[in-house]
Amino acid sequence: MKFRVFTRLLQIHRVLVRHGVDEFVQGTRFAGPLRLAYLASPAAWFHIRHPGTRGERLRLALQELGPIFMKFGQALSTRRDLLPADIADELARLQDRVPAFPANQARELIEQALGKPVTEVFAQFDTEPLAAATIAQVHSAQLKDGSDVVVKVVRPGIRALIERDIEVLYALAELAIQYWSIGHKLKPVEIVREYQKTILDELDLMREAANASQLRHNFQGSRLLYAPKVYFELCRSNVMVMERVHGVQISDMDELRKRGTNIQRLAESGVEIFFTQVFRHNFFHADMHPGNIFVLTDDPENPVYAAIDFGIVGTLDPRDQHYLAENFLAFFNHDFRRVAQLHIDSGWLPAGTRVDEVESAVRTVCEPIFNKPLKEISFGQVLMRLFEAAQRFDMEVQPQLILLQKTLLQIEGLGRQLYPDLDLWKTARPIMQEWMRARMSPLNVLREWKQQLPDIGEAIRTVPTLIQQALMQSAEGRYRLPVRSEGVAELRKELKASARRRDQTILASALLFSGIVWFALVRDPAWPGLLCLLSGAVTLLRRS
Repeated sequence: MKFRVFTRLLQIHRVLVRHGVDEFVQGTRFAGPLRLAYLASPAAWFHIRHPGTRGERLRLALQELGPIFMKFGQALSTRRDLLPADIADELARLQDRVPAFPANQARELIEQALGKPVTEVFAQFDTEPLAAATIAQVHSAQLKDGSDVVVKVVRPGIRALIERDIEVLYALAELAIQYWSIGHKLKPVEIVREYQKTILDELDLMREAANASQLRHNFQGSRLLYAPKVYFELCRSNVMVMERVHGVQISDMDELRKRGTNIQRLAESGVEIFFTQVFRHNFFHADMHPGNIFVLTDDPENPVYAAIDFGIVGTLDPRDQHYLAENFLAFFNHDFRRVAQLHIDSGWLPAGTRVDEVESAVRTVCEPIFNKPLKEISFGQVLMRLFEAAQRFDMEVQPQLILLQKTLLQIEGLGRQLYPDLDLWKTARPIMQEWMRARMSPLNVLREWKQQLPDIGEAIRTVPTLIQQALMQSAEGRYRLPVRSEGVAELRKELKASARRRDQTILASALLFSGIVWFALVRDPAWPGLLCLLSGAVTLLRRS
């Protein structure tokens, strides 16, 4: 393990001990590498403890450890069904109420990025942050034309902190592979690589501005989701300016009820938004914690979601999207055999896995949760049982689906907070059926063919050129047919060995035959014939 990684692990454990939350990790599989750090910690020797509730101590420890740990706390905060209330309440503060960096520093960063004083760009700029999160903080402002906007500024020095802890995650991933019997199936290195790409992309606010614009385009005219306007002329890699959304934060249930919001419809719309983004648009907001979601209540009976913070979005490979859609539909229809077959066909389970055994395992886990509202389903327990079943069938984690799974858990946790009586299956099933019908309709198939015609035409156009080149190379003796196979080298080696054995056998037979002829025709002297007989016999015995 690299020295700087070990030093960071030591620092992490000291922070956990100082805040009195080291017991949260002592029982995990990663506790082993930290024990040496624990013994080296003076805070552990003298049992120094930070005052406060356990939830507050955990939140403060995550804040002190940095952005990656705060992101972890954010993700946990969306699953109040899996956490004690006091811890969930404290972790929710990580969504938009982490300590801000100085306002004068934010102002300086904005002026450097835009190349102008703040007073030239904005009619009004609020130095007090509107919200502060792990990656950036937000200030409210007003443009010269009177438009209300928010100005997002990336925290200075944040990249170095993230890159340092990514290195630690890679080290822990290697330890998981080395010391955990199922570590290789979980693909921890690949998961860390996916996470690294995601969180480093989040630091580029020009990318986030483009994401926001794409989501706005996808839901243009929709009564489901509103994405604010982005002012690209005022956006840079570390500064973004976009329309300010005036709505109710989705976690403020008291205010939503006070305004007469139809909570059931709001919860059902959230499910529809998720499936629409994933399957119809193949472009989904992947950071759906309550701090990033507001509700527009102009029409309380038909509330509209308003999303902010577009730093993390996801897309799916068409093949994964297809298998996921088929899996959802089969699941909603209680067709567990189809679910099992799809997992094998997609390569998520090893070829040769028995379909009937997978079918039985899936039915055992999933049948009890059908037709039940969210409040009666323990998804934590369901996920644990599915994970145990997956281990039995040697299923490997699919890193490319981690972001989607995380988003699905956030959406489900959000729905549980909004409307625990929500029937997830009843809401989602017609959405998926409609999407599948539209996807397989003749009109849509023709549309896809039409989109592919230019590529097909270009491929056909190049065929004569490729044939001509192949013929010329063949005529000149330069044409080679590349064959790639991991077994070619072994095959060549075996052929050479076989040829040697064949030559030795021929030689031995010749010697044996010569000896016989010698004895038959010329018996004096006898030793040359005897030598030939012995040499041939010994060689043949070795070959056999």
